[in-house]
Amino acid sequence: MAARQRRVTSVDVAREAGVSPATVSYVLNRVTRQRISEETRRKVMAAVDKLGYTPSAAARDLRRGRSDIVLLLLKGIPLGFTAIELVEELTDALGRHELTLVTRLERDRPLTEMWRELTPAAVIFFTEVSEEDRAQLSTAGAHIVHNWPDANGQDPITAGQVEIGRLQAVHLAANGHRRLGYLGPDDARMRDFAGPRLEGVRQACAERGLTPPDVREMPFGSAAAVRIARTWQAAGITGVCAFNDEYAFTFLAGMRAAGLAAPDDLAVVGVDDIPLAQLAAPPLTTVRQDMRIVAATLTHQVLRGLGLSDGRALSTEASILVVRDSA
Repeated sequence: MAARQRRVTSVDVAREAGVSPATVSYVLNRVTRQRISEETRRKVMAAVDKLGYTPSAAARDLRRGRSDIVLLLLKGIPLGFTAIELVEELTDALGRHELTLVTRLERDRPLTEMWRELTPAAVIFFTEVSEEDRAQLSTAGAHIVHNWPDANGQDPITAGQVEIGRLQAVHLAANGHRRLGYLGPDDARMRDFAGPRLEGVRQACAERGLTPPDVREMPFGSAAAVRIARTWQAAGITGVCAFNDEYAFTFLAGMRAAGLAAPDDLAVVGVDDIPLAQLAAPPLTTVRQDMRIVAATLTHQVLRGLGLSDGRALSTEASILVVRDSA
């Protein structure tokens, strides 16, 4: 049986570079109060590269007095295109501040159990958790980022979802549609997103003197789309705000099965602008969410909670309308 390879340490780096372990620490941790020549820095970094040295996460946490892990909990949320894009952007955004994103998808495992395993500095989640879990996390020192108003009454994540619904309804109203329908999921896991989007549609209708939207919930991929399309056309509804692009695709298919066409019979607007949106029949008008801005907003909230915020103003223009043939 082969011997287990020993982990390279900072002492090994110091020996290779011909300097003291303290000098290695000063170089790797960018300590500015110590005068280190450029030649010495080059020797240390050359030794690091040669030996393949990686700093111990545990030792780094001890120096900082906190973990560098940020836990993103996607409990009970279907992992679609937009969620994957957010994970990628958030990983990069936090990484620029030497924070490591760990994403967990557990449905039933207790949140506090995951915290004990990972001891994250912060936890990000979008779905409801118990008051007990929140209290235990706060007591343990983990900063919580959630789509609830913060101490200043600001809730940028939920506000962004409301704006998505407003963009859908404003576009339809601007194109002469006076009666709107809202097509939502019957999946309870999505209500934290569907609720604010519907509220945005309702707000836009109220501001323009339109009747409130007719709301229908539908299983994804269901034949119910045919029935809903016929019901809405008979009721004089001409514009549809769909929860997301997948539900818009399902509805467009239902329209075709009912002998209806977009946008002449019913104009349809989706959300997310997934890659297939431009290939829908007809190409789908939709609201694109800029996950870079969403990730920057979440990162700002994490940094602020950890006392690391740079205080820079954040853009809130995370959503834009992409107009195609369906509306």
